[in-house]
Amino acid sequence: MPSYLYNLATDKIRGPAGFFPKAALFVLSLIYGIIIRLISFVLGLIRISLPVKVISIGNITVGGTGKTSLVEYIAGFLKEGGKRPVILTRGYGSGDEPEMLEERLSGIPVIIGPDRIRSGRRAVREYCADTLILDDAFQQWHMKKDLDIVTINAGSSFGNRNMIPRGILREPLSALKRAHVFVLTKTDLVPGTDRLKDELHRINPRAEIFESVHCPVNIYRMNERGKPLPLGAFKGRSAVIFCGIGDPDSFERLIKNCGIKPLLNLRFPDHYDYADADLENIISQARSRSADEIITTEKDAARIMNSGLNDFNAEISVLRIELKIKESERFDFRLLSMYSV
Repeated sequence: MPSYLYNLATDKIRGPAGFFPKAALFVLSLIYGIIIRLISFVLGLIRISLPVKVISIGNITVGGTGKTSLVEYIAGFLKEGGKRPVILTRGYGSGDEPEMLEERLSGIPVIIGPDRIRSGRRAVREYCADTLILDDAFQQWHMKKDLDIVTINAGSSFGNRNMIPRGILREPLSALKRAHVFVLTKTDLVPGTDRLKDELHRINPRAEIFESVHCPVNIYRMNERGKPLPLGAFKGRSAVIFCGIGDPDSFERLIKNCGIKPLLNLRFPDHYDYADADLENIISQARSRSADEIITTEKDAARIMNSGLNDFNAEISVLRIELKIKESERFDFRLLSMYSV
């Protein structure tokens, strides 16, 4: 979603200047809601099954909810347990998420393609998969799933509760009745989750709810990915940070939690394709402020490397994070119980 529309949808633009655009977007959101309800109903009548277990990780909103980190967690756990998971992702032009998953999950295939049925059949045929992990697939209504997991950003949850484009909802909240599991992400960045949990229980009393946090692990230079540096080495240092992700605020908070002082936070659209001029400007901004570091996210680093902008790698550092699930044993048991059905 373009930044201007996103700012309207999240009510960051207030006052008279936003009144008429928001009214127009509200009308469009009503039309969008009718279309989505119709499509989901029709496709839900003709669900296609594959001869393997299917786990979907998705969300009901636009913006960053931590789906990719959860995909990584689940794929790694199942691989260690002797399963043969294959990740299916729609992918974007920049290819940041599949690139990051392939690098961090050695030995687990990642298939990119908009047709999940075709990708799933390929995974079974070529990789002998026994489990398909679908990244961003809550809206894959025509595919039968054994476990439908919905990630929800605890800090923003459902926005203003309007549907796209007036709000950030991809579907009405009643669609959450399809979920088997809710994973609340970034729960350490909010004062509490009780109200959100109560609402989810009212919508879907059968679904289990888990909390999770994103933990910084280390920082590495883009040109030395195999040489991670401890977070303590950066404590007290200043930095210009930049990112093109769905939740840039959480990235800044993670940086601060590492004891790093952000002098400037440069924000780009989600899945942004960087050009030479962008990186030259970032480096120039850092030098003009005498910043000790320039730090970005792993997704952004993947896009930069895919763009062939390797001349800048020595200048940029990358914060690596991992998802930590509270009550992980209970969550892991829920994953494994799927195979006994």
